[in-house]
Amino acid sequence: METAAVRARLAKYFEPTPLVRATALATSGRAIYLKNETVLPTGSFKVRGAMNALSLRMERGGVREVVAASTGNHGAAVAFAARMHGVPARIFLPSASNPVKVARIRDLGASLVEDGPDLSAAIDAAETYADREGAYFLHDAREPDIPAGTATIGAEILEQLEDVGGPDAVYIPMGDTALIQGVAAALRQAARRIHVVGVAAERAPAYYLSWKAGTVVETATAATIADGLAITRPLAANVAAIRELVDDVVLVSEREMLDAISLLQTREGIQAEPSGAAPVAALLRDASRTGLSVAIVTGRNISPGLSI
Repeated sequence: METAAVRARLAKYFEPTPLVRATALATSGRAIYLKNETVLPTGSFKVRGAMNALSLRMERGGVREVVAASTGNHGAAVAFAARMHGVPARIFLPSASNPVKVARIRDLGASLVEDGPDLSAAIDAAETYADREGAYFLHDAREPDIPAGTATIGAEILEQLEDVGGPDAVYIPMGDTALIQGVAAALRQAARRIHVVGVAAERAPAYYLSWKAGTVVETATAATIADGLAITRPLAANVAAIRELVDDVVLVSEREMLDAISLLQTREGIQAEPSGAAPVAALLRDASRTGLSVAIVTGRNISPGLSI
């Protein structure tokens, strides 16, 4: 994975995100840092992967239209990347999606198609449309150039903590796994082993169950407030990847994510959506761990109707 080349490509559009020490969340024998991805142009880490993938696709040949399926953040990232490259974008979303994310996608000039009860239905509709129209389907979970984009997060963490020897553990949300695959691959370049913890929602445990079983385990629903973690159909290649790269996977409850959102807002001044706050929820519960821990706060696009 040529992370240096990807970082140079993304530097045309945004700077590295800050890594801040969360003194209000620290405990005896443990330093806590927050990698704040909420400051990126679309309020989410997703723009890293989408921009890298579309940029490379444009270098390889023309794109008449780019299509994505999303619960919101990936859709906004694709819409942003498309706008930067002057390419039309069409984003498929589940019905009743987060209005903040829907508005962001619309403001970026993409065409919106809201249909189907969940992300799986949106993916099926997007794939059908892309096949029929000859569009480029930028699939968040299986596009190989997306993890290369998210790997830049891991590279930045190592660089930002170089003076203290790097982190001991990094907590990463685990939705479609493109994020954790990229970050973990970058962290594996460190001189010593860094403990990589994937964080999933209790009400959307498909990848947690798949990681434990070593094979694809689908779930009937993913009824969680963390729409970025709401996966029901894991992909076999992604299960194999996280089995190799991820040391542990934990589940967090809806209440724990809400409490983490509140803590981040009141103590650290960071607005986080549920999936973005999930790593902090897991980190705070893992009270026995000492050393230096990093939680990646992945997005700020919280639904206005969410009761904290």
